[in-house]
Amino acid sequence: QVGGFAWENCGDKKNPVVLQSLSVAPDPISIPGRLRVSAAASSSKTMASPLKAVTVVEKALGDLWIQLPCIDQLGSCTYDDVCAILDNLIPPGTTCPEPLLTYGIPCHCPFKAGSYSLPASDFDLPDVELPAWMTNGNYRVRAAISNGGEELACVKVAFSLQS
Repeated sequence: QVGGFAWENCGDKKNPVVLQSLSVAPDPISIPGRLRVSAAASSSKTMASPLKAVTVVEKALGDLWIQLPCIDQLGSCTYDDVCAILDNLIPPGTTCPEPLLTYGIPCHCPFKAGSYSLPASDFDLPDVELPAWMTNGNYRVRAAISNGGEELACVKVAFSLQS
């Protein structure tokens, strides 16, 4: 579906990490603006470093979907270790930012097996200088997370951006 928020798990039914629910408002997402997100996920396995993430980002151009390149770590990229990226963003030993802290959602590896739930929470999206190719439009993103060649999770998300 074009021009509406949608999501699905795209991995093997045996993947240990499954997204159970995800909702995002408003639709389309406005930058800058406020984003309300709720989500729930479960993991039957602890996810430890190194966690590799492969993202494929596509943008609708008329009836065509064009894969966007990886530019400055945005777009269709391979991140060899998400754990290290998280450690750079949030130094180990510091508390996780809200609302993660309140709901007991970890922001560092390892992520223990269990169920995680984020009730509807507001995030402010700053007026960031997005590259021209990342402005208004409809997008599809596929993200797969793996460790040592074993896929742990795969999620596809479709959304619209308005800036």
